Amino acid sequence: MSKENQKVAGRSGRQSKNPVSLENSQSAPSGELHQLAGGEHPPLTTNQGVEVADNQNSLKAGVRGPVLLEDFILREKITHFDHERIPERIVHARATGVHGYFELTASLQQYTTARILTEVGEKTPVFTRISTVAGGAGSVDTPRDVRGFAVKFYTREGNWDLVGNNIPVFFIQDAIKFPDLIHAVKMEPDRGYPQSATAHDTFWDYMSLTPEAMHMVMWIMSDRTLPRSLRMIEGFGIHSFRLINAAGESTFVKFHWRPKLGLQSTVWDETVKISGADQDFHRRDMFEAIEAGHYPEWELAVQLFTEEEAGKFPFDHLDATKLIPEELVPLQVIGRMVLDRWPDNFFAETEQVAYCPANIVPGIDFSNDPLLQGRLFSYLDTQLSRLGSPNFHQIPVNMPKCPFANQQRDGHMQMTQPAGRVAYEPNSLSGDSPRETPQGFRSAAVTETGEKGRIRPERFADHYSQARQFYISQTPHEQTHIASALVFELSKVEHVHVRKAMVGHLLHIDADLARRVAGGLALDAMPEAPPTAAPILKLPPSPALRTIGKMKDTLMGRVIGILVADGSDAAAVSKLKKAATDAGATVRIVALKVGGAKLADGSMLAADGQLAGTPSVLFDAVGVILSDEGAKTLAGEAAAIDFIRDAYGHLKAIVFDKGGQALVKMANIKADAGVVAASDIDAFIAAAKTRQWAREKSVRILA
Repeated sequence: MSKENQKVAGRSGRQSKNPVSLENSQSAPSGELHQLAGGEHPPLTTNQGVEVADNQNSLKAGVRGPVLLEDFILREKITHFDHERIPERIVHARATGVHGYFELTASLQQYTTARILTEVGEKTPVFTRISTVAGGAGSVDTPRDVRGFAVKFYTREGNWDLVGNNIPVFFIQDAIKFPDLIHAVKMEPDRGYPQSATAHDTFWDYMSLTPEAMHMVMWIMSDRTLPRSLRMIEGFGIHSFRLINAAGESTFVKFHWRPKLGLQSTVWDETVKISGADQDFHRRDMFEAIEAGHYPEWELAVQLFTEEEAGKFPFDHLDATKLIPEELVPLQVIGRMVLDRWPDNFFAETEQVAYCPANIVPGIDFSNDPLLQGRLFSYLDTQLSRLGSPNFHQIPVNMPKCPFANQQRDGHMQMTQPAGRVAYEPNSLSGDSPRETPQGFRSAAVTETGEKGRIRPERFADHYSQARQFYISQTPHEQTHIASALVFELSKVEHVHVRKAMVGHLLHIDADLARRVAGGLALDAMPEAPPTAAPILKLPPSPALRTIGKMKDTLMGRVIGILVADGSDAAAVSKLKKAATDAGATVRIVALKVGGAKLADGSMLAADGQLAGTPSVLFDAVGVILSDEGAKTLAGEAAAIDFIRDAYGHLKAIVFDKGGQALVKMANIKADAGVVAASDIDAFIAAAKTRQWAREKSVRILA
């Protein structure tokens, strides 16, 4: 990687007189760092006072070699970070966990000896935890945020944890940078806010100084971070792993989870209002789906490639800020995961479950991805802090479902009672104590050579090519959402130089995107793009990276809300409800009072929600079935008008009868393909399966 002169960034505001507490900005792999006034900075040191020469790269054996255990700087930094807070997780604190099973449908016996990946038809118990990253356990379900996607497989050969996110890439290339990333995205330490949000100075300051994060920036500003439901997100293992077959040959693999219901996201204004209407929106959605027997399901797919094939990629697959386009290495579906049982106790299971990427089984092994290498240490260290004991594996949700035995003893909260005289191996005093076995875990026989140093491979230096590829792969609607998200987020940043620095990075991704964001921020002039450390490649679009393109033409898993009042037509309500449920949707009745409404035929229709507390943001499409008198009554209720206006503004389909039409007119709704009379239920059902994207320009000003 080319070396460039770098300046050290400062910060404005009050400075502590204690040198230990002073912040030192990250040095970026490319480009100059912007600097605020403030004078000289003290050297960055370890807690023992040793000055740190490189705070960006872990110590490796060779340019692409594994991270070395002797890296005391990495270990100290990660260890201190892991123990910052107890007992709540530092990241991924807000989560939903569900039991289920994994079933293999296609064998990978050619590539691995791992029985979970070779025995077709085998059903393996799993516990899956899906989480937000930045917020605390008490934050809301629906911020703009990455979602963690962690699966614990209780295999017959031991526990395997596939711990990833709903995005296939990450912000940084090396684990030594992770504490700084999370410190930047978390609440600002002097004021304690914002909670679970990236729209603030410290996050974007760090991003502007970290060019390697630009690909991830495109993902987090896209609709991927505004999921409609946890049942409608993808999951990724992120890193390259290895599969090892019976002959000891290894093949690289990347893991992908693909939801059966397809992808679907919300729009920003809708997301903001959902967080106020139901802070547990995603958790409740998952719980209710499982209670109703609508079990969420995902396909497990893999990308398989050799070392030789990887050498021909225009990027380094060991770089966690890069993905392998599906057009380059197609996905192979090998199994499915079904989540079918809610935990008996949220704390005992969802809170106490402990994942670790180091938990693998024979036939699976690691790559030299420096971010993965750091995670292998960090997760175990974190669990020791959170759960208070090296015996956390004895907690039921963490315990293997296969036999396990070793000579590890005692420790805080030891719950087993080992018997016998010996607690070591080998020994000659016990005939039945556990011993090592030739059938046990073996690492890939990989030769590692190279000069020890804090270095990165040359191909890690390209920070913009895949960011550009992601952006140009989006539909025009999605590109607009990315631009608008950047304008919103950067508008919350107080320091103008940070806004300008980010727009400068955008120039390397797409000039039109940079202009749109600069215009939305009312910058007086377009800033200069920073220098690049590697040429920006003109990679082709990858349609597989879109969200809208992966939405399914279905109402399965979706919810339709029907607004009624006293005097509503029972037949019209029944017809609409039947059409929606026949199409796979769940129907919720909303009335002015929680007791329901007395229909025109004299029957009483129970309500699932009271109007004031059940806004249309909770539904995928809405119906308005009212009598003339009912419409007049609701005309005086702002929540009823908002019910229709919000549905329209959030690009949802609306169906109405004659009485409902009067309220629709009062809401000043304009006719389009998604605004349908109750006489044409089929048209409504078709429109309800998607958003009315053509409507968006008429309801809000976008970047």
